Amino acid sequence: MSEVQTLYGPLNSNIIYKFGKAKLLAFDVDGVFSNGNIFMGNNGEELKAFNTLDGYGIKSMLSIGVQVAIITGRNSKIVEDRMSSLGVSLIIQGQEDKREAVKKLKEHFGLKKEQVVSMGDDMPDLGMFMESSMGVSVPNGHPYVKNQAEYVTRTKGGEGAVRELCDLILLANNKLNQLYGSSV
Repeated sequence: MSEVQTLYGPLNSNIIYKFGKAKLLAFDVDGVFSNGNIFMGNNGEELKAFNTLDGYGIKSMLSIGVQVAIITGRNSKIVEDRMSSLGVSLIIQGQEDKREAVKKLKEHFGLKKEQVVSMGDDMPDLGMFMESSMGVSVPNGHPYVKNQAEYVTRTKGGEGAVRELCDLILLANNKLNQLYGSSV
């Protein structure tokens, strides 16, 4: 099989082809948009760190017409606020059955499995993989999940892994060199 040179190294052309068909991206949050650490304060406040590179990637996906869905088992105002600020309206929190969530999104948008790419880092995310043409993991994800993923990013979760996936989708659509607004 042939390879395509990318900003992240050579990739199998079949992977780039699949990325080019994406119309819906389904993401987990903890371990993907963040490094998986959750900071808890003495008064119950919760803090997470998000990477601005990922924010720009999400905005670029939305600007080229790719739907972005956040599917997480936890409930967090921080996630709601961060994703809303990026323009993401498909925020599904407290969802333990992530496969069912992706299945409903596919039905809602009239999409086929080939048009869905999902990204996760732990066992609950495997349900999303089952409803997607490609499951993507991060290198700091659980070993079993990485083995099930068709692509493992070179960039760690919380350090721009989401951006890497978005850049590869832009590349597959010949839109990588365009400007999509500001980084948030």
